[in-house]
Amino acid sequence: MRITVLTVPDCPNAPVIEERIARALDSRNADVDLIEVVDHEQAARLGMTGSPTVLINGVDPFAMPGTPASLSCRLYRGTDGRADGAPSVSDLRKALHPADATADCECPPMGAAAKTEAAEPASPGRTLTCGKATPSPLFPVSPRSVLPHVA
Repeated sequence: MRITVLTVPDCPNAPVIEERIARALDSRNADVDLIEVVDHEQAARLGMTGSPTVLINGVDPFAMPGTPASLSCRLYRGTDGRADGAPSVSDLRKALHPADATADCECPPMGAAAKTEAAEPASPGRTLTCGKATPSPLFPVSPRSVLPHVA
């Protein structure tokens, strides 16, 4: 498994997300890459949806379709309804270990935009609900600054 964390320079949530990923992995092995994104073009190319963005095997499990690339702070809504600057350990575990997710999960559906290479067109996404993937309509890699359920 490859985990990529995209942040803007000096993102205050970078250490938070690193610690939460380590806890969510539960001592399982994964390659974790930390990338500082410095401009809008790089954000769009990498699939950055605000800082921090977590990609798991090139997919942002918290992304929603139609959101523009962003270098802004990103907010995540927890199951308790509070906004936070990084996904909770519980939400990360669900994203990292979808087979472990249960059918009684209270999480909202999460769209996942597939990462594309710089010269490739956007690719189809998948919609995840409690770890079960189903096809979704085609949409561009569209980073977002705030999840729609954070309002």
